[in-house]
Formats: sequence, C-alpha cells, structure tokens
Amino acid sequence: MKEGWEKKAVGEIAAHSLGKMLDKAKNKGEPKPYLRNLNVRWFDFDLSDVLEMRFLPEEATKYTAIKGDVLICEGGYPGRAAIWQRDEPIYFQKALHRVRFNEPERNKWFLYYLLSKDLDGTLRNHFNGAGIQHFTGEALAQFEVPLPLLPEQHRIVGILDEAFEGIATAKANAEKNLENARAVFESEMNAFFAKKGNGWKETHIGEQLTLQRGFDITKSEQVDGVVPVVSSGGIKSYHSNAIVSAPGVVIGRKGTLGKVFYLEKDFWPHDTTLWVKDFKGNNPKLIYYFFLGLDVKKFDSGAANPALNRNNIHPLLVNWPPISQQASIVSTLDSLSAETERLESIYKRKLSALDALKKSLLHDAFTGKL
Repeated sequence: MKEGWEKKAVGEIAAHSLGKMLDKAKNKGEPKPYLRNLNVRWFDFDLSDVLEMRFLPEEATKYTAIKGDVLICEGGYPGRAAIWQRDEPIYFQKALHRVRFNEPERNKWFLYYLLSKDLDGTLRNHFNGAGIQHFTGEALAQFEVPLPLLPEQHRIVGILDEAFEGIATAKANAEKNLENARAVFESEMNAFFAKKGNGWKETHIGEQLTLQRGFDITKSEQVDGVVPVVSSGGIKSYHSNAIVSAPGVVIGRKGTLGKVFYLEKDFWPHDTTLWVKDFKGNNPKLIYYFFLGLDVKKFDSGAANPALNRNNIHPLLVNWPPISQQASIVSTLDSLSAETERLESIYKRKLSALDALKKSLLHDAFTGKL
C-alpha cells in the first residue's frame, strides 16, 4: 500500500445489510421486482430474468438499493458486485449485500478493489463454508480496503475506467474474430455437402456408413492404460485395451449431444456415444467432417434427457461425393481446419493477454503505481 494511504474495514466506512429472505408462506404486501445474485454481474446487472416477491411498504427502506449503492453476492459467486446506477430504487434478496458508503464516491474504487482481489485469488480467503462458500456480513464488515485521499482516488479510478473500456472493446473484437473464424470454417465445410458436383449422388446416410452404439464400462472396470475411452464429452479416461480399431469417428449420443471426435489410435467408444462401425469404403475423415457440420440435435429422440438414436440418422437423405474425390475434399477441409485453429490460437492468446493486462492494472492501482 502506498505511503499516506489508510486501510479501513468496510464496517468503518459504510453501512451494509442483507436483503429479504424469500418465504412465500410469510411474505406479505405487494409483488415487487427484486434482484438475486444471478442478476449481479461484475460492474453490471442482468435484468433479463427478474423475479417478484411480496414486500410491505414499511420494508422499502430496509430492502431497496438506491442509486450509488453497491450490491455484492453473498453466495453463488461470492464477492461479485456492481453499482446500482438507475434513478429508481430496486428491492434485493437475502443472497445480496447492500453496501452504502459514508462517502458515496468510494463505491467505484471499492468495486475495482473487490475485482482485483477476485482476480488474484485472495478474495476467497474471506469466505466461509467448506463446500458452498459465502461472503458473510461479518466477513464483509471486517474486509479492509486501502483508501487514498479522494482527489488521488478519482484520478486512479479515471485511469482504470478508460483502460477497462479499451480492454472491453478489444476483448469484444477478439471474441467476435474468434466467432467469425469458426463460422467461416463451418460455412465452407457445409458448402461442400450442400452442393452436388460431378459424380455426386443423392443417398441415405445409412447407405454410406453404419453407426453403432458404444460399450458401457465403469470407472471401476477400467484398468490404467493408454487406450482412450471416448464419452459424449470427449476423452475422459484411459483403459488398458481397445475395442475398436482406428481410424474412428465418434459422436456424442447422450448427455453432451452431437460432439464429434476423430480418433487416430485404437479406442473404446463409451455407451454415451455412437461410433462408425462400417465406413463402407468412404474416407473416415470425410465422414468426420460431415458429422461435424451436421446439426444432430434436431434428431434428438430423448424426452427429459437428450439422446441421439442412430435409426433417426441412417435415413437422412444427403448429397454424397464419390470415393475418388473424397481425399481431395478432406485435404481442402484439413487446410481450412488448420488455418481456423491458427486464428483461434491467436485470438485466444490475445484474450489471455487482455485478462493479464486487466490484472496488472489493478495491481498497480492498489499499490499506488498508477
């Protein structure tokens, strides 16, 4: 902490309280919209799903946040917080703390400090609970905040506001570029199977391959080895012996529906998957790309739980290339896939760098280096 700054507990510089407990049997009054911890994001509120609870008129002062109040998650994502900036008050539930500073200008500084402690991993040191953690009122009251004089605080908050706005814009652009890279690949891939070139024919998918349900194997039945056990979500464990020879194509059948995996070594397809038992002379990688571009969720045969039935896929009518053209198509799609992965890697590294920059700026801010 910079020389000349003070460190004070929240209980010394603000009034704080929890919201109203949800109890339909006891709550009286008129239904009013209220905030839950799900509505609180960092620095903002998601008001797309606001519920109502009954409040009496005399409860308004105790259970409403007014403009400038900080609302902090007590549970769910403990410590996540935002400032209520609207002119109209809002009610809030017991899962949230309302913090109202004696000096209202401290609210944004406090919010940045909470975020810095969350990003460096030390905020959790103030939580209670072994399993589900909580940022209790007692812990919040004792939570200490470094406090510069207000003019210096305003200067630092101004720097952070400007920097974070720039980071948010750069991050949004990187995320959009990442999304576009994936979309271009998917579009190009789907275009291959949408056209009907020379030698292509209209056929049922069951005439080109045979899907088979995977094989059940429990954790206790597995013996440590190098054979991948492929479940609907991917490779989760390894077994000592394979049941299917590579190359292989596996599709999530139950749970995580429609994820597609290409296996270049012998494997064990789990019961939660479908695997291609017979490629019928087709290029296995082409079939992988075909399923990668297919929206298999529309073939969901499950009721409560999503499930993919091979009997719903085999009758699917598709345009299919002759075997003589398949290697060339796969080569083109491999190149597109490699370029997409290269671009994704660049954009992911940029996103990581932006997160690191945010963390570094906050560290400098609260050690007096800005």
